[in-house]
Amino acid sequence: MKTALVTGITGQDGFYLTNLLLKKGYKVVGVVRSLNSKNIFLNGAENKIQYVEWDMVDESAIRAAIEKFSPTEIYNLAAYATGIGMYDDPIQISEINGLAVLRLLEAIRKVNPEIRFCQASSREIFGEALESPLTETSNVNPRSPYGVAKLYADNMLKIYRQHYGLFCCSAILFNHESERRGLQYVTRKITFAAANIKLGIANELHLGSLSALRDWGFAGDYVMGMWMMLQQAKPEDYVFATGESHSVHEFCEIAFNRLGLNFSEYVKLDEQSYRVDESIPLVGSAAKAKLKLGWSPTISFKELVERMVNSDYSHLKDCL
Repeated sequence: MKTALVTGITGQDGFYLTNLLLKKGYKVVGVVRSLNSKNIFLNGAENKIQYVEWDMVDESAIRAAIEKFSPTEIYNLAAYATGIGMYDDPIQISEINGLAVLRLLEAIRKVNPEIRFCQASSREIFGEALESPLTETSNVNPRSPYGVAKLYADNMLKIYRQHYGLFCCSAILFNHESERRGLQYVTRKITFAAANIKLGIANELHLGSLSALRDWGFAGDYVMGMWMMLQQAKPEDYVFATGESHSVHEFCEIAFNRLGLNFSEYVKLDEQSYRVDESIPLVGSAAKAKLKLGWSPTISFKELVERMVNSDYSHLKDCL
């Protein structure tokens, strides 16, 4: 039986990855900051998981856990969040999204260099895109502490792969959503508000620019890609994206239409939340992942939005 150690297990990606690994017969060890914060949203699967408490800045604790559980694979999903949090605490962002990855690599090198390691990277490494679509070889120019820290981790990964021969890969993830996305993200903010408005709990939604374009995919598809990376004969980095760009306007239209509402009657523009749109859309190309891994998205943009709306509406209705 393979053992997978998963950091960030209590987040959206942690949920989908953990359920995938359990279905494939893995023993799963979940890393949490506190044993009181175990994931309670695993549809009963939480009892099948062993948990370990560690601090991402404590290399000795990381080494001890790796020695204790002897994982065959490690998935690092732990990170300070994107969005409004990308500038909040540059020092901690650098520690968790950058240096903590180096500590993990060092622990793997010292304890067991045969462990396979997957780093959840981000489209934020590209910053303001100079080309579209973006690939594994596109120029990188991060414009936030979050993006800089993620790029540092990616570069250290390459060094440990080339110099020490570790099997370590970066999954360069474009926006990926689901009904388990946090409410601080614009996608879930929209679907949650639409459900509240339909049920008469709220009457409007404030958003910034409706013209902003994003490459949105389903989180469950993206964690499948991460797992597939670690099953290959050779460690390589991969972009995971849909290759399509959609606007916030489109997202709102589909979400509200699903509930029989006209979004223009409820969505109000908020200048304080306005962010300047990118000159070139941040769209990714997963051509390499399709060619080498056989990976491709399974859920369309429309299906994703409607899935999120359905979940929020059903949950809120049940709570009334």
